[in-house]
Amino acid sequence: MGWFSSDIDTFEELFIHTLQDIYYAEHQIKKAMPDMIEKASDAELKKGFRMHLKQTDGQIKRLDRVFKLMKSVPQGTKCPAIDGIIEEANEIAGEIENKTILNAALIAAAQAVEHYEITRYGTLVAWARLIGRADVAKILNMTLKEEKATDKKLGGIAKRKINKKAAATKLKKPTKAEQAENAMLVAAAGIPAI
Repeated sequence: MGWFSSDIDTFEELFIHTLQDIYYAEHQIKKAMPDMIEKASDAELKKGFRMHLKQTDGQIKRLDRVFKLMKSVPQGTKCPAIDGIIEEANEIAGEIENKTILNAALIAAAQAVEHYEITRYGTLVAWARLIGRADVAKILNMTLKEEKATDKKLGGIAKRKINKKAAATKLKKPTKAEQAENAMLVAAAGIPAI
């Protein structure tokens, strides 16, 4: 069932579909976090990622409670948005050898995930209130606050040290062999040397 499919006829069905979307997203995030923890080389960043992994478990449990309150089976629905965010993060992380720059990329990827979660939880809180489910809104709002706090912590780590270290990283000077190879490639391509 997609966002604009004919399977959604009521506002409550849209609410449940969005719950399923974030449920799937939280499970995908839970799968991706160990890899991010492993790739991070900054101790504070690793600790933050570990903490968020534990929070994600709690957030999934809250979603289970919300499904139960809504008399619905906890299940996810494929979410191309979160799959794309995670896929892009993996691609970028796979292209970066410098650990300092990798830390900056990991924070950027994690913040993209957080921003997605913030939009979903914010919407769900507002919709829960509209359908008269203050109990559900309260549970979802707890997670929304955690997601915002995580985003703020990540932004703080990035601004305070990670991005500065990454920006200060200089390109390594090519070796004599690399310089010779580059010169041959330039000559073979017919590009005049400057």
